[in-house]
Amino acid sequence: MIMSTTMLASNQDSNKRVEKVVSGIATSDGAGVSLTRIIGQPDLPRLDPFLMLDFFGSDNPGEYIAGFPAHPHRGFQTVTYMLAGKMRHKDSVGNEGVIEAGGIQWMNAGKGIIHEEMPEQEEGLLQGFQLWVNLPASEKMSSPNYQDIKPDEVPEVSLPNATVKVLAGSVQGTRGPVKTAAVSPSFYDVTLKQGETEIQLEEGSSGFVYVYEGQCNTKANSDENGSSSDSNTALKSGELGVLSNAGNRIVLSTDTQCKCIVVTGQPINEPVVQYGPFVMNTQQEIIKAFNDYQSGTLA
Repeated sequence: MIMSTTMLASNQDSNKRVEKVVSGIATSDGAGVSLTRIIGQPDLPRLDPFLMLDFFGSDNPGEYIAGFPAHPHRGFQTVTYMLAGKMRHKDSVGNEGVIEAGGIQWMNAGKGIIHEEMPEQEEGLLQGFQLWVNLPASEKMSSPNYQDIKPDEVPEVSLPNATVKVLAGSVQGTRGPVKTAAVSPSFYDVTLKQGETEIQLEEGSSGFVYVYEGQCNTKANSDENGSSSDSNTALKSGELGVLSNAGNRIVLSTDTQCKCIVVTGQPINEPVVQYGPFVMNTQQEIIKAFNDYQSGTLA
């Protein structure tokens, strides 16, 4: 059953507010893939438990065709969500497959894997996200594994003035197909229509909303007279709003149409030492990861 905004609200509900607005920076990665880095840049180095967020989108093959050749990972999870086009992945232990538009791959690098992602096309639009999710110390040396989710496995929930693709987490009792107990984040792809909608989120979680098409407003809490108790925040395409840990919902509105992702997770609150594709808790662990890679024993 779909509940109205009024039914969802209670005296205990409060809106997560946008504490900071960040614009991505143009860069390249892999073998020269053009992309926008939103998390993992000077204005937002990390957002615990999230280490990096990249958005890539181009219909110029020269900006993506070289892809991301074989490279190592240890100590975190990588998430690839495709909006358009196809990406083929394979790794050092024989896993291989294609991530299609609307599909998602959630990879646990754990103790180590050598992985590559290459475009499965020579022309047309390639568009999507890559998100890096940290792992707690107890899971950093876990066994690598994949969750390859096909587009038709992603449920879609209708809300007032919006539809939500539930990739991970739960919206109104509908759970996403991604199962990851280590961090248990939520990942929603939201299409807003004219008007207002709200999505329940976990209290105490950190996270963000990133607009990739159109623009929207995030609504602040209202006082007992219905007036805004703190300012609303407008976000346009290419902007990320860092959400407050306090609050258990996000309220979004738009005058036209907007597409955005809403991603949250509980902070790990542990030391982070990172050297490129290795993310551990101490410098000694980074040195070991590098030596393991050099000696061929990482994966």
